[in-house]
Amino acid sequence: MAVAAGSFVAVLGPNGAGKTTLLRVILGLTRLDGGTVLVDGSAPRRGASSVGYVPQLASIDRDLPLRGRDLVRLGLDGHRFGLPLSARRAGAVVDDAIAAVGATAYADRPVGRLSGGEQQRLRIAQALLSEPSLVLCDEPLLGLDLAHQQAVTSLLDDARRERGATVLFVTHEINPVLPYVDLVLYLVDGRHAIGTPSDVLTSERLSALYATHVEVVRVGGRLVIVGGEADGGEGHHHDHDRLLERPA
Repeated sequence: MAVAAGSFVAVLGPNGAGKTTLLRVILGLTRLDGGTVLVDGSAPRRGASSVGYVPQLASIDRDLPLRGRDLVRLGLDGHRFGLPLSARRAGAVVDDAIAAVGATAYADRPVGRLSGGEQQRLRIAQALLSEPSLVLCDEPLLGLDLAHQQAVTSLLDDARRERGATVLFVTHEINPVLPYVDLVLYLVDGRHAIGTPSDVLTSERLSALYATHVEVVRVGGRLVIVGGEADGGEGHHHDHDRLLERPA
């Protein structure tokens, strides 16, 4: 499977399906037991400047003496950029990245006192510092309200359009990203389906993946995926744009 440069790829599926493992392989943090992964024609390498990473929203101590611009600058080091930058040049690069995501107004405030959406904007700025050709996003919408989900997704889409970067976006919240998605990679129990959203997000395709009846419906313009008789005959109807999850 090859993904064209500049694509927006949503990676979907239940917990434990291997979504985060896939990101770790691409980041050079986990080795494959079989098969091959290439990023820009080369094997994944830890710390590669060609790969940016936006993590899940994490709790930060409100009193941590770390400003927004300090968080962004953590992504700027000699390992990523080859030779260390001068303090003036490094500051300019960080300022430009912060401005690009619309975070200048709060860049000097303590990170722990910022909203989740503001923190994620700064993490996107950090991920884009090295002008990567691939941006990996691990559930970046968790904990955000709908407005911030849409803002974060739009920022990443802007980055891929303006820079030609490919975005690999792991999420359970399909509706905020659906307008931007070129391809869907859906993982379930060692099986997968890949294609356009209209090809993959269908009752027939997902029922085959889950080996049980799954209904895909649109409610008020939103996509809802309903499990039929999965896991002992109990149906699952997931609101808030959640994709089908199996209990652990």
